[in-house]
Amino acid sequence: MAEFWLISVPLDKVSSQALEKLKRATVKASLGSYFRFHIPELKVGTLDVLLSVSDDLSRLDSYTEGVMRKTIRCMAELMEQSSDKLMENALANGGISVYEQKAHRKVPQSPLKMYFQALRVDLTTYMTKFQWDRAKYSTALPLKTLTDLIFKQVAQVETEMKSRNAAYSDVKLSLRALEQKNEGSLHTRALTGIVKKEDLVLNSEYLTTLVVVVPRTCIREWENTYESMSQFVVPRSSRKLLEDEDAGIFTVTLFKNAVNEFKANAKSHKFAVRDFNLEEAEWQQQEMSRLSIDKKEQYGIFVRWLKVNFNEAFVAWIHIKALRVFVESVLRYGLPVSFQALLLQPQKKQVKRLREELNSVFTHLDPMAVAGKQDVGLDIAEVNVGQQEYYSYIYYPISINLVDSS
Repeated sequence: MAEFWLISVPLDKVSSQALEKLKRATVKASLGSYFRFHIPELKVGTLDVLLSVSDDLSRLDSYTEGVMRKTIRCMAELMEQSSDKLMENALANGGISVYEQKAHRKVPQSPLKMYFQALRVDLTTYMTKFQWDRAKYSTALPLKTLTDLIFKQVAQVETEMKSRNAAYSDVKLSLRALEQKNEGSLHTRALTGIVKKEDLVLNSEYLTTLVVVVPRTCIREWENTYESMSQFVVPRSSRKLLEDEDAGIFTVTLFKNAVNEFKANAKSHKFAVRDFNLEEAEWQQQEMSRLSIDKKEQYGIFVRWLKVNFNEAFVAWIHIKALRVFVESVLRYGLPVSFQALLLQPQKKQVKRLREELNSVFTHLDPMAVAGKQDVGLDIAEVNVGQQEYYSYIYYPISINLVDSS
């Protein structure tokens, strides 16, 4: 299960005994797992500062989670497109049969799914072995400064992600626009890659080459009549360059002064003479090649950047959770700073029982809070995700379900 509970209770004798009782019950009844979560002593400041920072951290928590979701969604979209291409190529090359694909047998996992599965393991390991990063977030800094520092880091990730995503999208759209010109019927699509330099008569004072689209049902007629459409057609000069299910592309060589006559006669036979510019076609071919290389390079760089900066945002997010626990513990339990934090991972089917156990062992911290929970019902409390729940102990949920490998 990708759900964790970060809790904090006072460091007094009664609470410490209750915490040990919780640990024993968690193990004995297989309610979940627990892990020590060490939070260093930070600079407290005044009550007004604590209250202000508490509000700032609440907003920063939501904002950072939102940035992580955007980052992971962007990564998923990029890698999913790549995975689809790999699957298409495998099917086209006979690597995976359609039967195997439908039966879900012998089909390798996509890179996206494998990455997300590995990432969930890494995130879980980081949380369960959490150590405050003193090099990045010095404990000598005031709480307000730490909060602002984390906000700037996360905001920088969001800003740069938007910029990189826009640049990659521009390249992708430009390439797609050129690719679309090469799609459709032979009457309208670009002839790039079909008509080559060697198919044309170039730099001749008198001769030129026309490109003609002939309906497939009329190919025999074309071969029998094209020489008679003008007396200035070069005999046996027609060459078929491409044929699809609807039509064929042919070249024909003739004198330049006969072009208009040939076009008129071709039109009467339902043969379409296409305008073709070799320089423009060569430029389009070069531009497609350049954009294809640029897209591939940007894809690799962007995916690596997303992976690194998602991890950075996640590290910042867990430090925000630790800061929230510290601030709330001081506000609720008072000075001097004296609390202990624990990370719980409930078993999927034991969420309700673990919550009941928590409420039971820590009733002494706030009896009214437990009574209130019993009045509204545990199930309702668990479902109410949009609002932070109040318990007799300090509690912050941490979900890594945003990394969904399905």
